[in-house]
Amino acid sequence: MLKSLSGRFLILTIAFVMLAEVLIFVPSIARYREDFLLARIERAQLASLALLADGSVDPDLEEELLQNAGVYNVVLRRDEARQLVLSSPIPMPVTKTYDLRMATPAELLNDAVMTLLETEPTVIRVIGYPTQRAGMLIEVTIPSQPLRDSMIQYGLRILVLSAVISVITAALLFLAVRYFIVTPMKRVVHQMARYANAPEDARNIIVPSNNVTELREAEEALKALETELTNALRQKERLAQLGGAVARVSHDLRNILTSAQLFADRLETVDDPTVARMAPKLVRSISRAVTLTESTLAFGKAEEPPPSLSRVSLADVVNDVLDSERLAIGDADISLSADVPAGCMIRADSEQLHRVLTNLVRNARQAIAASGKGGEIGILFTDEDACWRILVRDTGPGLPMKAREHLFKPFSGSSRRGGTGLGLAISAELLRGHGGTLKLLESTSEGTAFEIWLPKGDAEVSL
Repeated sequence: MLKSLSGRFLILTIAFVMLAEVLIFVPSIARYREDFLLARIERAQLASLALLADGSVDPDLEEELLQNAGVYNVVLRRDEARQLVLSSPIPMPVTKTYDLRMATPAELLNDAVMTLLETEPTVIRVIGYPTQRAGMLIEVTIPSQPLRDSMIQYGLRILVLSAVISVITAALLFLAVRYFIVTPMKRVVHQMARYANAPEDARNIIVPSNNVTELREAEEALKALETELTNALRQKERLAQLGGAVARVSHDLRNILTSAQLFADRLETVDDPTVARMAPKLVRSISRAVTLTESTLAFGKAEEPPPSLSRVSLADVVNDVLDSERLAIGDADISLSADVPAGCMIRADSEQLHRVLTNLVRNARQAIAASGKGGEIGILFTDEDACWRILVRDTGPGLPMKAREHLFKPFSGSSRRGGTGLGLAISAELLRGHGGTLKLLESTSEGTAFEIWLPKGDAEVSL
C-alpha cells in the first residue's frame, strides 16, 4: 500500500495534520495555562470578599476558603494600600513570580513550556487585575504541581483529538484521491494497455471524459498521440501493400516494356522523316519506363536506390521533360518555357533528376488544365557559389491549404481528386539522395513555385 499513490498520500496527510496540530499545541497550552491562573485569581478574589465584608474571618473558614480557591494566600491592593487578605502556611519558598497584567504572547508561550518541563513541585506567585475593578491588583501564591498536572491532561486530550481528526481527515482525503485521481489514472492505464494490444484499431483510441482539468489535458494529449500513431501504422501498412503490389506488377510490366523497346528500335530504320525524328524519343521514353519499373519497387520498400552521380547536361534533361509534356498538353492553352544555358553541366543522376522535373511540371500542367484557364510553366536555372538552384514556376490556381500541410507525405499531399500524393514525396526523397532539397517557395491564387537545391560540393559548373 505504501508504494501506491493513494497510500503515500494517506501517510503524508496524517503526518501534515499532526504537524499542524503540534504547531497549534503550544499556543493552546499557553492559553490554557493563562486561563487556569486567571481562574485561580478570580476564585481567590471571591474568597477574600468574606473578609472584606465582615472585617474578620474564623481561622477554619479562612482555611476552607483558601483550599476552595486552590491558593496559599491572597494579597489585595486597594487605594494604594497592599493588604494580606487571606493567608496560610507556605510549605516552601516562592521560586517564581508571574505577572499576567502585561505579559506578552512570547512570554506566555515560554512560561507554558517551562511549566511543562518543570518536574519538581514548587510554589509560585501570580499577579493580576481583580475582576469588576475591585482593586488595583491581586496577588496569589499557589502550588505549581496542580497547574502542571492540569496542563498535561489538557495536552493529552488535544493530542488524542488531533489524532482522531488526522485519521478522519486522511481517510476522507484518501477516498477523494482514489475517486478523483487514482481511479481515472487506472482507467487511462487500462486504456493504454488495450490500445497497445491493437494499435491499428481506431476503436481503441481513448475518448477524453474526465472532468479534472489536468487529467482531461492528459487524455486529450494521449488521444492525439494514439491517433497519430494509428494513422502512421495505417500508412505503413498501405506502403507495405503498395510494395507487394508493385513487386507483382513490376516483373510483367518490365517484360512488356522490354518487348516494346525492341519494336521501337526497329522504327529507327524506317525512312519516314517524322518516324525517324520521333523514334529516338520513343526509345528513350520506353527505356526510362523500364528503369522506373525496376526502381519503383524500392520505394514500395520505403527506400530509393542511391543516385548514380555524373556530369549531366541540365538543358538536355529539361528539354526532354518539356518535349514529353508538350505531347500531353495537346490543344490546351498551356505554354512551357525554360531558361537554362545550353552548355550547363551539373552533377546529378540524370534519370532521377528527370523524374523530379517531370513530377513538378506534370503537377503544374494538371493543375492549370483542371482550372479550365490557360497558364504558363517555366523552368529557371541559377548558378550560385555553393549550389545549383532550379526554379519550377507556374501561373496555375495554387495549392489548397490541406495539400500544403502534408505536401511531402505519401498519400497525403495530393491536390487532385484521385491522386496518390506520391509524386512530391518521391521527388523529395530522390533529391535528399543527392544531398539537396525540394521546397515550396510560394503558392497563391496567382501561381506556385518550387525550388530544387543541389549542392556543388567539389564539382565545377561548366558553361
